[in-house]
Amino acid sequence: MDFRGSHIISVNQFDRSDLKRLFEVTAKMEPYAARKLRTRVLEGCVLGNLFFEPSTRSRISFGAAFSRLGGKVCDTTGFQFSSMAKGESLYDTSRVISGYVDVIVMRHPVEGSVQEFADATHVPVINGGDGPGEHPTQALLDLYTIQKELGRNLDEIHGLKVAMVGDLKFGRTVHSLSKLLSLFEDVSLTLVSPDELRMPADIIEHCRKRGMKIKETTELYAGISHADVIYTTRVQQERFTDAEEAERHRGSFVINQHVFEQYCKPDAVLMHPLPRDSRPGAQELSEDLNRNPKLAIFRQTDNGIPVRMGLFALVLGVEGEVEKTAEEVRWYAPDSYGVNNSVEV
Repeated sequence: MDFRGSHIISVNQFDRSDLKRLFEVTAKMEPYAARKLRTRVLEGCVLGNLFFEPSTRSRISFGAAFSRLGGKVCDTTGFQFSSMAKGESLYDTSRVISGYVDVIVMRHPVEGSVQEFADATHVPVINGGDGPGEHPTQALLDLYTIQKELGRNLDEIHGLKVAMVGDLKFGRTVHSLSKLLSLFEDVSLTLVSPDELRMPADIIEHCRKRGMKIKETTELYAGISHADVIYTTRVQQERFTDAEEAERHRGSFVINQHVFEQYCKPDAVLMHPLPRDSRPGAQELSEDLNRNPKLAIFRQTDNGIPVRMGLFALVLGVEGEVEKTAEEVRWYAPDSYGVNNSVEV
């Protein structure tokens, strides 16, 4: 893959050599993401951060990653604050914004919309999530997290056992991650969900054609018992047309400290794309796991910064220039981000 100037729309664009290249650049970005060093390699460069669907982590993560490279960020959030509310097409919006910025990140509630937007411009467009479709950068940071948490490199991912739990129908993060994992040999995937929220058949077929071993079940404890990585998702309430149906599934599969101790391998890694639903009756990953060192969800979000920094650097062709403006930061930076961190930054 030629990253320079490319749109990043789907994980289908990546092969293992692409992932290896991205993660090599990502590793070099970690001191900058951890506020140990700063760089101005993208000074004067402008990101258009277009989020037409609610977001906290992804929107700020993209913006922070770009800023850590020295660039400037222009944000818009929600249709009501854009000219789309006046009837402007994706084509027109794309063409207009392309005249203002150097790279675009876009999130949209309709699957396929980011591709349509990208088709109208030569300015690189990165998919920040398109409805129930894909979330490629989340999958990239998830895979980067998996290799770090397990102490493996990409050549050692083979033989991995992963359980995906929860809303697998509308959870675009599991769609993208499943496809990435299918690039590796002898990966086993156990899909744990209610029948109504099963992984889409086309995703399963895609992965099986690549040789992935897939098992579907509605039984949580059996599904997670042999997994090296347990990836949970919340019920995607915003994708349901019937709010009562979404409510029926909330809290269907709860993992707490007791469940972890009784049914999970002691070294199993717990992951979640966030936000986790912390309301009573939901709690797909209970807050009593917060001090469990195998809870990787916050290290997972932290990894989003260097991964997205690496992707920006490659897409804009500056991956070899970052260190030329590197210097130590001048402001206070903590040794760890959270009070319950088990691993220092």
